[in-house]
Amino acid sequence: MFGRRGGDEPPPSNVREFPRLHEVPPREPKLDANAEEKPASSPAALAFLTPVNTPDLTNPISGRTVDPIESAKTLIYPKVLARTDVSAASTLSRDELARQLNVLIGEIAGEQKIQLNTLEKRAVVDKLLDDMLGFGPLEPLLADEKITDIMVNGSRQIYIERNGKLELTNVRFRDDSHVMNVALRIVSGVGRRIDESSPLCDARLPDGSRVNIIIPPLAVDGPSISIRKFAKKKITLDVMARQENLSPAMAKMLKIAGRCRLNILISGGTGSGKTTLLNAISQTIDHGERIVTIEDACELQLQQPHIVRLETRPSNLEGGGEISMRNLVKNALRMRPDRIILGEVRSEEAVDMLQAMNTGHEGSLGTIHANRPREALTRLENMIGLAGINLPSKAVRTQIASALDMIVQIARMRDGVRRITQISEVIGMEGDVITTQDLFHFEVEGEGLDGRLTGRFVSSGLRPHFMPKAAYFGLDKPLLETME
Repeated sequence: MFGRRGGDEPPPSNVREFPRLHEVPPREPKLDANAEEKPASSPAALAFLTPVNTPDLTNPISGRTVDPIESAKTLIYPKVLARTDVSAASTLSRDELARQLNVLIGEIAGEQKIQLNTLEKRAVVDKLLDDMLGFGPLEPLLADEKITDIMVNGSRQIYIERNGKLELTNVRFRDDSHVMNVALRIVSGVGRRIDESSPLCDARLPDGSRVNIIIPPLAVDGPSISIRKFAKKKITLDVMARQENLSPAMAKMLKIAGRCRLNILISGGTGSGKTTLLNAISQTIDHGERIVTIEDACELQLQQPHIVRLETRPSNLEGGGEISMRNLVKNALRMRPDRIILGEVRSEEAVDMLQAMNTGHEGSLGTIHANRPREALTRLENMIGLAGINLPSKAVRTQIASALDMIVQIARMRDGVRRITQISEVIGMEGDVITTQDLFHFEVEGEGLDGRLTGRFVSSGLRPHFMPKAAYFGLDKPLLETME
């Protein structure tokens, strides 16, 4: 795989030669005469191995210099590429590729008089493997479970969110081409594209983390990648209660609401934890039910065995072939679902979602961007208008009031902690107004010495409107206990 091209200096005599794949006589391929030749590697992989210019090693944002490992990697990387057979490398496992890279880097370090000990050489190998097989400089950030968001603003500026706060890192890409190569690798993994004709894209990583990519000319300062990571540990309502994201009584009520097949809408701002809460509530769904999930990019992590995951499809180069959320909701109604879960309600699919909730598909879940439960209802009404359905306001609100049972409001507060700030029931209509009642809310009382807000989750003491439904499922007594 790794060989020396004409004009290269011979290796020092004290360096052990390693057998290379290109020295083995090639076998005659046993292919059909009419079969097409397969490409050695994907365009994304070839683009990822394109040599680049050596950058300045000083970070212009933080003023910190790149560590010696990064400096050594920058010097060694082009020479590794010059001796790499890409087609052979693409067939090797990570461990085998690491073993051969280790030998090759030892040779190059000797030629270039670069002093590397065993640990430093291993670190250089890991960085090269991240570039060749993974997502380059993002790999260590993706491996850190304490990081929840990664924001790439061009090649020179990468922010992370840790403990609810933004931090500037000293991680960098070599240049904008390097960022683009990582973006291509991400989108090609889910069958999407990112180029000048389609300069923005929603995608996902293999672990389900959500990715948004926008590139020039729309992104003026270089390609931008936003990654919303999901914790590998499954977040449950009990875990959220221990973290004080909600009270134990609220967690118990949400468990009962999920078990009683209430139609629940989770409302909140960007990054407030709506999808995490949706995953937690979904764990109350019985394993014998058939669930259909509908998302722009599949990111829900449900634990039930009977799940059908549907994902939208953007238009092709000719502008056709798009499959929208509304198309998928309509199709889901023909799939005999017990529950329909929408990753996010953002447009005209709200019409079909409400119709499903009103025609026997109880226990449906979804998320929506809104700052308060009342605003979530207003947004739903506006989305129905986007569908071009000309109905009186009262008729639209009546449909919303009869479809929804509960709105759960979650927020990321100024101390970085995500908390459920309200649990509201949708009761019905009074005249032209949808009536609601708050069952729980969060009251801020002050701020601790560590900057964390102090407060308490308060029960309204009101009898839940869905008490008869809870009684039907034999959960009325546990529900009453949550209000004490």
